[in-house]
Amino acid sequence: MEFVIPILLVIVVAIAVILIFRRKHNAIISDLDHQKLQIQHKPILEEMTKVKQLNMNGQTEEMFERWRASWNDVMDHDIPQVDTMLFDAEEYIDKLRYGKATQIEEQVKEILHTAEQKMNAILEELNNLIGSEEKNRIEMEQIQEQYRSARKTVLAHQYSFGEALPALERELESYQPEIQEYNELTATGNYMSAREVVMRLKEKSDQLFPKLHDIPTLLSEVSTKIPSTIHELRMGKNEMESQGYYLEHLSITTKLDGIEQELSQLKTSLSELSVGPAKQRMEEMKDELDSFYDLLEKEVTARSFVDQQHLAIAERLDVIKRQTLTAQEEASYVQQNYHLSDEQLAIPVKCMESLNSAESKLMLVQTRLGEEQSAYSSLEEELREIEQVVGQQDEIQSEFHNRLKNLRIDENSSRAKIVELKKKLHTIERSLHKANLPGIPEEIDVRFEEAEEHIFVVERSLSEVPLNMTAIDQHLKNAEVSVGEAQAKAQEMLENAMLVERIIQYGNRYRTTNTAVHVKLLEAEHAFRQKRYNKALEEAGIAVEQAEPGALKKIQKMMKEKQWDN
Repeated sequence: MEFVIPILLVIVVAIAVILIFRRKHNAIISDLDHQKLQIQHKPILEEMTKVKQLNMNGQTEEMFERWRASWNDVMDHDIPQVDTMLFDAEEYIDKLRYGKATQIEEQVKEILHTAEQKMNAILEELNNLIGSEEKNRIEMEQIQEQYRSARKTVLAHQYSFGEALPALERELESYQPEIQEYNELTATGNYMSAREVVMRLKEKSDQLFPKLHDIPTLLSEVSTKIPSTIHELRMGKNEMESQGYYLEHLSITTKLDGIEQELSQLKTSLSELSVGPAKQRMEEMKDELDSFYDLLEKEVTARSFVDQQHLAIAERLDVIKRQTLTAQEEASYVQQNYHLSDEQLAIPVKCMESLNSAESKLMLVQTRLGEEQSAYSSLEEELREIEQVVGQQDEIQSEFHNRLKNLRIDENSSRAKIVELKKKLHTIERSLHKANLPGIPEEIDVRFEEAEEHIFVVERSLSEVPLNMTAIDQHLKNAEVSVGEAQAKAQEMLENAMLVERIIQYGNRYRTTNTAVHVKLLEAEHAFRQKRYNKALEEAGIAVEQAEPGALKKIQKMMKEKQWDN
């Protein structure tokens, strides 16, 4: 038994390995047989039948014979050879000679791969040939229709093509030999060569036929429209110069001469059918001519502005200068009563300097205007710059004048605010004394002293000569803040003191029944008499909350709604 079991195991493993290898090779054989069937079923014959409908001459006949020979080689030699080799491989598998079977399988794969390449090459060439014949026929019909239409157009409108007519006729005549060549190649079955002729004709047509549309229009532009525009510009320029316009800086005449010289070159280009560059250059010419109109129109607009505004600008400049002198005098007078900084005093001086400079430029403009040797566009630009300077200085000196005028208003406003702050402080003090409190806390007294000190500083600043309104404004802001803080603190203290009194009144109902409440209320009363109103509020609040939770909020609500019943 010791030897039997291992032997049996070896036998079982060997059988398993044999079965695995057999299954593997059978699968390969089945796959190769399937590939063979796919090659056999490729529609070569059906496609070759379509070729027989074409002219079986020349290239077509040669290609057909080559395809048939290649197909016969596959079907009569390769496929039978594969069948034999697959049968041999199956026998080797049955005899467990798997190595030999593998060699045959590899050889079969190579034969099938080569056969499939041959079949695919035949199908591709077939499709190209059949497709070429159909494309040739469709495209050639379109080309011939375009050709006939072009011939009619040229014959019917010869005059509109001018000097380009001979070149167009030569181009159209060159179609006949190529059309004849195409017909001959098609008739002899040379469809691939005919395809090359069609492609040449299509490329030529794509370039030639659009020119038939462009050339008459471009010739009209070159011969009539652009020369007419040039003439109109020359007449307009001469007319404007006779009216006193200076236009030399535009160099219009020189540029127009150059365009006229180019027109003859463009005619030559069109006669040689060089349409693209000529068309682009004509568009550039028209843009240039339009720009000349814009330049002349700009001069007309500029003259209108100069004629209408130069005197008005001079008058406004004179007015602003007088106002600036007045502002200088006013500043000297105001300086006696109010402090003005060096920067403020320099404002009218700098304004006058800018205005004097603008006046010098204006005089130069008026001189050039009288000489009639300057472009109005240049004069307009300088006048607008002068106008801008005058406007800026007008704003600056007007703002300065208003600032001086407001100094007196600001002074009176400051004095009125001081009276108002003193009155507010006095009212607060009266409210504190009328409250019949045990006394005023030191903190409140300090707040009132600070507020009074700030008011004193403002009053002292208002008594100085000259008045420094900038400093007075700052002192006044400090005083307003200080009085406001004193008022807020005093109001808070009065409200707390009143609340303490109401809480103690409310808590008195619990004194006889709650000793702790009685003790806390005594502490609150003691703190109240010592002017410690915040401490009194804290102790009284604790007392009533011990006796009646929520009582403090209830009392505050009753006071807020003024429902307190003594």
